[in-house]
Amino acid sequence: MMDVKKANILWVDDEIDLLKAHILYLKEKGFFVQTATNGQDALDMVRESHFDLIFLDENMPGLSGLEVLSQLKNMMPEVPVVMITKSEEEDIMDQAIGSKISDYLIKPVNPNQILLSIKKHIDQHRLVAEKTTSKYQTEFGKIGLKINDSYSFNDWVEVYKQLVHWEIELEDTKGEMDEVLKMQKTEANHAFTKFVKNNYTNWIGGDDEDAPMLSNQMMKHVVLPMMDKGEKVVMLVIDNFRYDQWLMIKQEVLKDYRIEEEKLYSSILPTATQYARNSLFSGLMPSQIKELYPQYWLDDQDEGSKNQFEEELIGTFFERFRKKVKYSYQKVSNMDTGKQLIDNYNQLLNDDLSVVVFNFVDMLSHARTESKMIKELANDESAYRSLSKSWFLHSVMNELLIKLESEKVKVLITTDHGTIRVKNAVKVVGDKKTTTNLRYKQGKNLAYNPKEVYEGTKPEELMLPKVNVSTSYVFATNEDFFAYPNNYNHYVSYYKDTFQHGGISLEEMLIPYVILSPKGN
Repeated sequence: MMDVKKANILWVDDEIDLLKAHILYLKEKGFFVQTATNGQDALDMVRESHFDLIFLDENMPGLSGLEVLSQLKNMMPEVPVVMITKSEEEDIMDQAIGSKISDYLIKPVNPNQILLSIKKHIDQHRLVAEKTTSKYQTEFGKIGLKINDSYSFNDWVEVYKQLVHWEIELEDTKGEMDEVLKMQKTEANHAFTKFVKNNYTNWIGGDDEDAPMLSNQMMKHVVLPMMDKGEKVVMLVIDNFRYDQWLMIKQEVLKDYRIEEEKLYSSILPTATQYARNSLFSGLMPSQIKELYPQYWLDDQDEGSKNQFEEELIGTFFERFRKKVKYSYQKVSNMDTGKQLIDNYNQLLNDDLSVVVFNFVDMLSHARTESKMIKELANDESAYRSLSKSWFLHSVMNELLIKLESEKVKVLITTDHGTIRVKNAVKVVGDKKTTTNLRYKQGKNLAYNPKEVYEGTKPEELMLPKVNVSTSYVFATNEDFFAYPNNYNHYVSYYKDTFQHGGISLEEMLIPYVILSPKGN
């Protein structure tokens, strides 16, 4: 990191002699300051030397400050330029800001204004990193106490929100506090796992007054109430979408929308698309789907897509509630289906409920496992979040949101489950029909260490389908993933540090839903 006191500063002003006191002040502070009295000399100096910051007078004879600014931004767009002017005219401000100035100061300026501007544009990263680290150090103990004192789902929501907040705040510091936070998050996941083990069956059995909303309750408790008010609802489901990824795109969404409701709810187990998304659309637990609509349920061992009947399952939900609803369903997994969605935009507006599933984030996590290039692009949590944001900015989903901004609709953004970066291998042995998912296993005669997993030897208690009499489920917890003893070392090396889902963790189970109203409506 550059020492701010060694910054090389160029000050351009046709009345530079009147600024000797300011320049002397900066030199006494340890800065290197060079001066120019006109725009052409300034441009020549920039061609020959590197400057870390440029102060530029707006009103000069010859080339004006705005003309110099335009050329500077073409030559060295990364160098911050602070415009200094006597004028308070809005037009000049607009032109300067439109040309991407870093700051705008009105004469007369005092030395402290100048010093603050230098620190803000040259030393901001270090100052922010130090302040952020200091704040987290203060909060560390409080979060630790909260982890130990979390006895309800809402307690865990607050813990997870704080951890994600600091994860994003600290991601640019790359200091020792970043490692401390990772350890604290691991500690939180261990405690959360115990919480889920002790409470999950009560949640799905309806025996817990403090139970969270689960996947199978989203349609009933969130979608139906909006529709009963006569609202048209566009439901955007992003597969594999975590709370931290929502925060990365939130500010972009807020340019065109107001948030009416933003909450975290819980995915069911397994936190896998086949189970959680079918449950989300049908309003039923997996065992209920298989019992009531066997034609729409495929077991893990069956051939074919396990989510090929999502549109039909949405229909079964409205049938059970005796609702006559005009709805549509589309899945966007490539450019062609994305183009089709936009081409059929007007049809989308004719429906009471429009459901669109976006598979990109799920494909990204799988591609990261299988592609060396993608693995390098998303080499850590921060990069993974960044790729998700880049996708959104250039996605059909963003294009759709922009078009919907002027319509009388409510937009619901949600997901079926999250994902976690796995690190530790846990051995599980099963027969050839045992499922291949790395975060949960379903089969018979599974061999494992019960202390390392959450076991469901009675699937009916978890409201999960039984393929045969001896079917059982086991779920990975924390940052673990399941590995077979055969070719164990290669298996572990291949899957370590990949993003997986299906098990129990804050990242997989605590997932967002957001209700939005267009600002243009």
